[in-house]
Parts: sequence; C-alpha cells; structure tokens
Amino acid sequence: MRIALWLTGLFAAAVALALFAGGNEGTVTVFWPPHRVDLSVNLVLLLLLALFALLYVSLRGVAALFELPRQARRWRQQQRERVIQALMLDARAQLLAGRYLRARKAAESALARVAAEADETTGEEGRASLPALRIVAHLTAAESAHALQDEANRQHHLEAALAASSGGAASELREAALLRAAQWALHDRDPEGALEHLEALPRGAQRRTATLRLKLKAARQSGHLDQAIDTARLLAKHGAFSPVGAHSLMRSLASERFDRAGDAEQVTHTRAALDADERAMPELALHAAERLLALGGAPAQAREWLLPAWEHMLAEPHTWSDAQRARLVQVLARAVAATGDASDQAWLARIEAAQQARPRDVLLQYLAGVACVQRGLWGRAQLLLGQAAAELEEPALRRNAWRLLAGLAEQRGDEAVALQAWRAAAQG
Repeated sequence: MRIALWLTGLFAAAVALALFAGGNEGTVTVFWPPHRVDLSVNLVLLLLLALFALLYVSLRGVAALFELPRQARRWRQQQRERVIQALMLDARAQLLAGRYLRARKAAESALARVAAEADETTGEEGRASLPALRIVAHLTAAESAHALQDEANRQHHLEAALAASSGGAASELREAALLRAAQWALHDRDPEGALEHLEALPRGAQRRTATLRLKLKAARQSGHLDQAIDTARLLAKHGAFSPVGAHSLMRSLASERFDRAGDAEQVTHTRAALDADERAMPELALHAAERLLALGGAPAQAREWLLPAWEHMLAEPHTWSDAQRARLVQVLARAVAATGDASDQAWLARIEAAQQARPRDVLLQYLAGVACVQRGLWGRAQLLLGQAAAELEEPALRRNAWRLLAGLAEQRGDEAVALQAWRAAAQG
C-alpha cells in the first residue's frame, strides 16, 4: 500500500512538472554590459538546482574532511575498548570454566587496559563505558580470588569496585558488588559482615528476592531467629518458596526459636509473636506445648495450645502420621495434670469421649488410661493401660504404661504383678 501511494505521488509530481515546464514561455534576461543574455525560466531553475546540489556536496565534503581526525580517534578508542571487552569475555568464560587463575589474570589485564585508556581518552564519549568495565573487571578478579581463597586480593578488588561504583550512574553495579560481598561473607561464616553489606543496599534493593534469601541465610547463621522468621515470611509472600517449602521453613525456624527459650515466659512470648496460621500448625503447637512443660510452664496453658491440634487430629486422622499422633498423646498425657480445675475436667471428658468413639485406637486407650489414673478410676485405668501396653509401638509410651500399671499394682498390694510390670517397663 505504501509503495502504491509513493508511485501515485511520483506520477502526480511528474504530471505537474510537465504541465508547468511544457507551457512555460517565460524568460530571464541577464544584463552584463555590453552583453545581454536571455535564458528560459526552466533552464534557470535547473541551474539553481544544480548550484544548490553542488554547494551542498561541497559543504558536506569539507565537513567530512575536518571530521576525519575525530573519527580516527574514535575508531582507535573503539578498537581499544573491543580489546578490553574481549579480555573481559575471556575472564568471565575462564571463571565459569573453573580456571580461576586465568580468569584473574585476564581481569587484571583488562583493568590495566582500562587504566591506560582512561589516561589517553579526553572526550566524554569515549569514557562512557570505562567505569562499568572497570567495576565488572574488579568483581571478576574478586570472584576469582574468592574461589582461590585469596582473601586479601578479594578484599582489595571489592573495595576498588565499591569505590568505582560510588556514583549514581553505576548504582546497579554497586548493588551487584554488595550482593556478591554478602555471599562471600556467608561462605566465610561471617553472617554479621553479610548483614552489614545487605544493609548498605538501597531500600528497594533490600526487598528483592535474591537479597531476602541472603538475609535469611545470614540471620540463621548469626542466630537472629526473629529476623530470620520475618524474612522467611516476606519470601513466602513473594512466592520464593512453594507452599510446602514455606511451611517447612517456618516450622523449622519457629521450632528452633522455641528450643532457645530459656523459660516459660519466653516460650509464651515466642508463640505470641507467630501469626495465627503459624500458631495453628500442629507441629508448632506440639513443640510449643512440649517446650513449655519442659520449662515448668502451666499445664492449663499447654492444654489450650494443644486444643486445635487435638481437634484437627480427631477431624482428619488420615493427615496425621503415627509418629505425630504418638507425640501428641505423649504431650497431652503430661499436660493433663491432676489439678481438678474446670479446664482439666473438660479435657478428661474430651479424652473419654474420643476413646469411646474409637475403642480400638491404642493411643486413645493409653491417653484415657492416664486420665483415669489421674481421676482415681483405678479399675478402668488398669483395663485400658493393660490393653494399650501390649500393643503400643512407641517405646516411651509403652514404658510409661507399664510404669503406671506397676504403680496401680503397688497400691493394691500385688507385689508380683508390680514386679512383673516394672520388669516390662525396664525392658521397654
């Protein structure tokens, strides 16, 4: 379509020119005493057009002549920059191939060329790419030195790269240098240094996924678990992990935080700092209650934390493994203290109702037997614990069942049965 329009316009211009020139009888008279020259208008127009073209070509030729020295300098600069870029490409290729000495040598050669080019270049046009090349060369040399465990050389090139990238134009390269420095610090087991490098990043760069991953590793290495948990939440929000991976990571971090609690108050504070979804995780509820009881915390509070996990296990038993169910029963057995308060009685009623609904569940039999011991129902406790002790697979629960049976036998004065139960408890 465009070609058709161009052809139509060209034909129209030719017709207009033919009509104008074909019927134009005008003349132009030039008086040059004692001469007189008569020229047609068409010839004068052609001569003016030719004169304009000649003048234009002449001016362009003169400009090109004066431009030759500048173009020659630019060509020499481009050739030198191509050599630097070839050295940098070779350095990166050698680095990726694992030839770290060759990579460092190529990067240092590129740095020497960049320094020489900076001394010879006077125009801004030729200096535009030199700072970026210098920073990349320093980073390549530093990375090679890190692979060679040459910490002094690595630090020298890193400081040079940071100094060269202090301007605003090289902000992205400065961010790259700080990220690499944080990775090297983590590799050297210096999490505090890694966190310092990450804190030096701009605010926007600190929210990137790559930065948050490094921050998470540094926080875990340095033992800053609260910071690690917050960072893991941000990563999960950004979709850096799969739902299963995010769940496992949060469970691991929170469990480690519970393990570091020194008293029951710290356990309570740690649990309160978790989100509602995190507190609802059965694994974390079990771990928090278990740690609270180990530190002498209130059994009523532990039972409150375990209630969602208990209800979840009864509602969806297929989602719980045998080990998880055994652990929940073991913690509940410790948490159902014989205090006689309303909360304790409510739990005893829950346990009894669950056992009656599933009379063949050996774990519920054991838990109901423990509850009956605490309520003083010795006969029912002996029946439930006797059935459970023979079928329990968890060694700790089986030993405790035999121990309780031994205590019940001693209360009845049946020393033979008590001795047999103690022997079974000792054998595990």
